[in-house]
Amino acid sequence: MKISVSQLPGIGQKICLKTAEDSMLVVIVHHTGKRELYFFNDADNDEADFAMDLTPDETRELGAQLLGATYQPVDVDKLKMFRKQVVVDYIEVKPNSPIANLSIEESDIRNKTGATVIGIVQGDETVAIPEIDTRIAPGDTLISIGKQDQIDALHGLSKGER
Repeated sequence: MKISVSQLPGIGQKICLKTAEDSMLVVIVHHTGKRELYFFNDADNDEADFAMDLTPDETRELGAQLLGATYQPVDVDKLKMFRKQVVVDYIEVKPNSPIANLSIEESDIRNKTGATVIGIVQGDETVAIPEIDTRIAPGDTLISIGKQDQIDALHGLSKGER
């Protein structure tokens, strides 16, 4: 990435960030604290493809996000290992499923499949970490975690195949 900084007399400072893919991000920092952000898909274009104004607080938040203040990417090798071992899936409960209209406890999903229900999407609502007395209705989507064979078993149970 190539970075250039230039002074804009009476306005502030212009910071240009040109990427290896020949796109460019331009930030104009005004003396007042206002920031203007411009994106050029092609660095040679005279007209920006996208522009927006940011307050000082928004600029700090964007900077914090770019620096990884709230999220750090996972090492790719560790992620591959994790994906081989643990699966998170969304599984719809069909009307003919034996777990339909039962509570989490009554359904005995964990003992029957080995998978764990970590959430239930019920229409527009999501129940995170459902209690054992939470009822499972036909059409609900179970947010489940387990090994692939356990998730496959829960898919079968939710479809009424087991």
